[in-house]
Amino acid sequence: MPKTDTESFDVIEATIDEVHAAIETHEITAESLVDSYLTRIDEYDDDLHSILTVNPNARQRAKQLDSQFDTDGFVGPLHGVPIIVKDNQDTHDMPTTAGSKALAESVPSQDAFIVERLRNAGGVILAKANLQEFSYGVDTISSLGGETRNAYALDRRPSGSSGGTAAAIAANLGVIGTGSDTCSSVRSPPAFNNLVGFRPTRGLVSRTGIIPLSETQDTAGPITRTVTDAARMLDVLSGYDPADPITAQSVANIPDDGYVSYLDEHGLDGARIGVVRAFFGLQNEESAPESAATKVTSVIETAIDEMEAAGATIVDPVEVIDQEFLASARVIPYEFKRDFDHYLAELEDEPPYRTLAEIIGTGQVAEAIESRIATSELLDVDVETLDENREYLQRLERRHQIKIDTVQRLVDQNLDALLYPPSTIPPVKLPNNQSFDELPCELAAHTGLPSIVVQAGFTDDGLPVGVELLGRAFAEPRLFELAYSYEQATKHRQPPAGFGESP
Repeated sequence: MPKTDTESFDVIEATIDEVHAAIETHEITAESLVDSYLTRIDEYDDDLHSILTVNPNARQRAKQLDSQFDTDGFVGPLHGVPIIVKDNQDTHDMPTTAGSKALAESVPSQDAFIVERLRNAGGVILAKANLQEFSYGVDTISSLGGETRNAYALDRRPSGSSGGTAAAIAANLGVIGTGSDTCSSVRSPPAFNNLVGFRPTRGLVSRTGIIPLSETQDTAGPITRTVTDAARMLDVLSGYDPADPITAQSVANIPDDGYVSYLDEHGLDGARIGVVRAFFGLQNEESAPESAATKVTSVIETAIDEMEAAGATIVDPVEVIDQEFLASARVIPYEFKRDFDHYLAELEDEPPYRTLAEIIGTGQVAEAIESRIATSELLDVDVETLDENREYLQRLERRHQIKIDTVQRLVDQNLDALLYPPSTIPPVKLPNNQSFDELPCELAAHTGLPSIVVQAGFTDDGLPVGVELLGRAFAEPRLFELAYSYEQATKHRQPPAGFGESP
């Protein structure tokens, strides 16, 4: 094989297609690419605190892929691509911790379903990313990894819970990454870090092997720098998993030619986009000054104008179900303990703790998370009687009503998507906490409908802003069309300063 010259390949903003082109022309090998990203993690992550564990087998895996390439060519659509995985997704060769010191030595016996798919597609699991401990919150603070910083302003939050993945991908510490979303976690972190995030339709992507927060809301999704890479990832992640029966709904709902085939730069031409004004502006006067929300609204207004200029018809405003009713459908306090304890019980190698309550009782949990749990009633929930718990069952029924109402509004007004900001305010400065009240995440989370966040630009003081598009069930192809068209028309992705060439 011809000698490679890794210095001629710029890993900054490298896409899957660019990585494959460079491997094919022998400009790089998978091993040299892994080395480049490991160097960047060593050089830059002391500032970000985005990575919990580097995979000790990454180089060996890359060497194996290089050998296979020499013999048979690419082994799959993610051949040689270094991937950052959120550390609530099981990896058989690394700890899976949910960011908790109590699980620092917990190495599952097998990969999560989606991690196995990433590896089978030729991906290299480069590292595991920090997250809000147990995914319980939106700051990205954990006892194991500390506080992750925003890649565009190190004195600000990256949002959460997938903030570690988002900060790492924004700073080019890997090519693509995984997150999980219970309510906002693959949407607000990408928005805060000038990235693309996709929350798929519930049932499209398996949850097997993912440490749960809420069985009826959790899903995994891509976090990437481009819409194309998000589509390539979802092509790999989606599909039926017999161990997660809800994914049977995905059968016949995944395009045979893949999501990438729907990337059309003219996708906004003729589209109808509804603007959800109720999700704009400050929602709670204690969250931030009104001026903070004004900065985000200004960027989103420009994004709306840009979509209209690209050929979209803007329907403004569009009403959605009352926000108090949305809030009344929250089920995380009922499901968290039940689902987390079930995960621990399913581990083949007995973990040091068997329940969430035991872990909280150790005093090892980050104070910000422990205090939230202590002031809640979630540890007191009788999970054995949830099937008879009237309040819990009513909340599940409300979610069903919210989905019907939302889909009906999309159909009645012939809308391709609803548009709103994934956060009404910019990332807050540390040590302040990001306000959940300002994250309009519950419409997608409670309905299970798909949504994509794409870069919308920056505030006048340089903080990233994203725009979210929510569509009908299994309408991922249409959302990719819209987002790709907007991305290509605007080119709002810019790498953060301070994370330049590796030494």
